[in-house]
Amino acid sequence: MASIYRAARDVIIRTEAWEEAKAFYGSVLGLRRTYETETMVGFEAGALCLYVEKGKPHGPVLEFIADDVQAVKRKLLLAGCTIQEEDASAPRCYLRDPYGLVFNIGQGERTA
Repeated sequence: MASIYRAARDVIIRTEAWEEAKAFYGSVLGLRRTYETETMVGFEAGALCLYVEKGKPHGPVLEFIADDVQAVKRKLLLAGCTIQEEDASAPRCYLRDPYGLVFNIGQGERTA
């Protein structure tokens, strides 16, 4: 059976100490900045891209890419996942699986 989504190399964390986190990952760990907006910064970390988002923490988030976010969301909700956050304008949907893992289902490829 073909997968309806694929894993991205992206891991997202959110913190209210955004400036400090940017300094830590950029200066202390020495990761190269590859993306930045007013609320998110991305760092190249080799096997993965680390995105640090400004806001209330929710734990590390793995990212999956889907052609149809709504279809994947419906399937995962039926399988016991719960919505943690949703942004139809992106479109994206943060879900928590029944085992505690939080992940983002995003549309298409990230262009960072």
